Amino acid sequence: MAKRKKTQAPKKETSAITVADGLDSDVLDKLQAAKKELKKVEQENEEKLQAKRREERKEREANKSFEELLNEYEKKGTT
Repeated sequence: MAKRKKTQAPKKETSAITVADGLDSDVLDKLQAAKKELKKVEQENEEKLQAKRREERKEREANKSFEELLNEYEKKGTT
């Protein structure tokens, strides 16, 4: 039987080229500004959604019937 030679994988360079390296600084700045703006918009949308949910919860609580309120009171009293 013949011995097999171990083949070595080619070594990868540690300094990888990124997309940012190939872009002009003004284009990169514009992209970063757009990214910040997008994050800001997403955060505002999330805050609006949470406020809407709180408002809906308050509205449901205000519109509960006497029976629902009584059932909740009984559940709290037994625990």
